[in-house]
Amino acid sequence: MRKTDGVSRGEPFAFSVDGDAIQAYPGETIAAAMLAGDATEFRRDRSGRARGLFCNMGVCSECLVHVRDGGVSRRVRACLVLAEPGMTVETGIGE
Repeated sequence: MRKTDGVSRGEPFAFSVDGDAIQAYPGETIAAAMLAGDATEFRRDRSGRARGLFCNMGVCSECLVHVRDGGVSRRVRACLVLAEPGMTVETGIGE
């Protein structure tokens, strides 16, 4: 849930996570927008269990997601990368 009292933000935009639209605001990371949109599972571990955000400062890699740009996919730490309008993010959770 986002803090709303006394906060001014730019215009919201949408990006997709596993095909679902997530609302974000300029300056928010992928992880912050996902958490605000109740998307708490970022990847699966080797045993197939869902993993969520842990350190939120780019040290642990628990928030690794795939960002698709055209036909190219790159793995990024969701807590370090800013969300962008129209961005396509895949967690691999549904695989």
